[in-house]
Amino acid sequence: MAPKPPPTLGLILAGGLARRMSGVDKPLIEIGGRSVLARMIDRLAPQCDTLLLNANGDASRFAAYDLPVIADSVQGFAGPLAGILAGLEWAAGHRPDILWVASVAGDTPFLPRDLVTRLHQAREGANADLACATSGGRDHPVIALWPVSLAPDLRRALVEEGERKVSRFMARYHIARAEWSTDAYDPFFNANTRDDIADAERIIAAHPQA
Repeated sequence: MAPKPPPTLGLILAGGLARRMSGVDKPLIEIGGRSVLARMIDRLAPQCDTLLLNANGDASRFAAYDLPVIADSVQGFAGPLAGILAGLEWAAGHRPDILWVASVAGDTPFLPRDLVTRLHQAREGANADLACATSGGRDHPVIALWPVSLAPDLRRALVEEGERKVSRFMARYHIARAEWSTDAYDPFFNANTRDDIADAERIIAAHPQA
């Protein structure tokens, strides 16, 4: 049995404008009769000490999920980095016992159930600063493990340098990568368009436990 990972906050990033989905909250779209967010919570909650949802606007639309909801702490819809910063700063202020944040995109209904453990293992094995997930030969920088101590650097990059690209910010540090197979389906499949939703329904039909 793999050792239990260090205390980790799971951060679901849903702060985007969902332009490709006509402004619809992607985590609330139903796939296989359940919302994407419900599926994500089922997968992520057992792996983390607490879960947090980053979303802008009226937080009451997520009330049914009983999660703390935090908005970006940098104004202007600055992208996923702003949501990651909000999560790191929330952890520092509310859960000082937690030194790590695992971020995930809010439109990934098939997250691996060993995500957090394997990200920690990859980081520790490489003695790296942080870790990100990969599949099919492609990095997923938003699906990553971040030290809470990185918050001041990230705030500086966002506010003073205007940095917006997650992979470019990550490249400043030693990154470990944890790779997952895509033989059955990509566990980091993201539902960005209506066609993606149809593809997700087909995945569930073929793999009911997905």
